[in-house]
Amino acid sequence: MTLEILSAGPVLTVQDHGRRGLKHLGVPAAGAMDRPSMDLANALCSNPPTAAALEFAAVGGQFRAGRDLCFAVTGGDCEIRIDDRVVPVGQSHKVEAGEIIKIGALGNAIWGYIAISGGIEVPEVLGSRATHLRFGLGGLEGRALRAGDVLPLGAEKEKPICLRPRTPATRLTPIAADRPIRLVLGPQDDYFAPDVIALLENAPFRVTSQRDRMGTVLDGPALAAVRGHDIVSDGIVPGAIQVAASGQPMILMADAQTTGGYPKIATVITADLPRLAQFPTGSEVHFEIISRDDAENIQIKDKERQEEILNALVPATGALLTSEFLLSCNLVGDVAHPEAVMGRDHEAPSKSRK
Repeated sequence: MTLEILSAGPVLTVQDHGRRGLKHLGVPAAGAMDRPSMDLANALCSNPPTAAALEFAAVGGQFRAGRDLCFAVTGGDCEIRIDDRVVPVGQSHKVEAGEIIKIGALGNAIWGYIAISGGIEVPEVLGSRATHLRFGLGGLEGRALRAGDVLPLGAEKEKPICLRPRTPATRLTPIAADRPIRLVLGPQDDYFAPDVIALLENAPFRVTSQRDRMGTVLDGPALAAVRGHDIVSDGIVPGAIQVAASGQPMILMADAQTTGGYPKIATVITADLPRLAQFPTGSEVHFEIISRDDAENIQIKDKERQEEILNALVPATGALLTSEFLLSCNLVGDVAHPEAVMGRDHEAPSKSRK
């Protein structure tokens, strides 16, 4: 039960929700750059949210299925083929053993996710399968995947049904690059004068090519720290905006280190960090400063909305309905049209379906 990599795009890695509770030992969390998109891919394959999946930057690659499986690609739009058949992104598809999955370039995002039914079952390291490239930790030998690698797959707990969101989507949260990225000030915002804080909120910044899983450098007006750009190193989290002596802000991402010695003017809220991770290089970024209470309320509502989408997945076109799935649906309460529950799966199955 394996998945063979025939070709790999840049920065193809195994990721999950990352390592928790180990920062006091100097171990960063790692995990998906866009966790909501990975959660959607796993849900489409009937995997638990903690299952390991593949994350890729820009281009996916080609993969050979070692067993019958179900897979889904999320994060952004791209061309997907099963052998020579084109299939849509944002829903799951069945693949027979020996068939080749081809995943092209993302058109409107940076990070894509490939979930496989049963999950990727590389060994856990410190409680997670996530790859941290700079530490060489987790995943497959702690490195990016390449052609010739063979990944072990977990067993499917039950025969998966091909699923899609009720409203077609490739991700749970719109990237919405025209909307501001929301921030909570601190913890060292007192190192910066009020006019610099105002500059952070009112001036445009731009995503530079200096970006990876560890951090993203922004171009824009210099953010000078009146109290200096050196502090005693303290704890740091993904989303923290460090400002070095150059005045350029750098936003820490999924592979962020556990401590940092530059003042942190603000922190991107959890709900907006996956959006920022997906902004294409060269995108203009605007910030909005909000309170910590508002940030917490936004996160709660965002998680509730995501859960609603994940709990309302419906069979994808061509999926074979089972009695177990139908029994799990509310077919009595105000369902006027079968496609509201079944998509187009009330159509007769094709003769080639087993």
